[in-house]
Amino acid sequence: MKENEISREVVDACYKIHSQLGPGLYESVYENILFYELVKKGLKVQKEIPIDVIWDGLVFEQGFRADLIVEEKVLVELKSVEEISKKHYKQVLTYLKLTNLKLGLLINFNENLIKDGIRRIVNGLEDQ
Repeated sequence: MKENEISREVVDACYKIHSQLGPGLYESVYENILFYELVKKGLKVQKEIPIDVIWDGLVFEQGFRADLIVEEKVLVELKSVEEISKKHYKQVLTYLKLTNLKLGLLINFNENLIKDGIRRIVNGLEDQ
């Protein structure tokens, strides 16, 4: 599967979850249910993956963690906040750079309409 196909599966699962549960739950609840839904679809999903910083050949474990990485191609960062800030965008872009992934999805479940809470962030992704 290519990045855009994977992202469609993630977004579809988010719509399903949000339509049944709505906004207002903890991020961890949405993360666990999204993980379950994606695995149920047959996707390879890794949860709470450590992201190291490599500098001058040394590995620095800084405590960064990606919420989900799907099919080793798409990073998914989940939020349940009042409003997405520039800091959240920068976080996802930095994670993409550190992991050499091309596509990230920043998803805020704390929106009345989930479509308003989904942002694609790219790191050199070419058209597919």
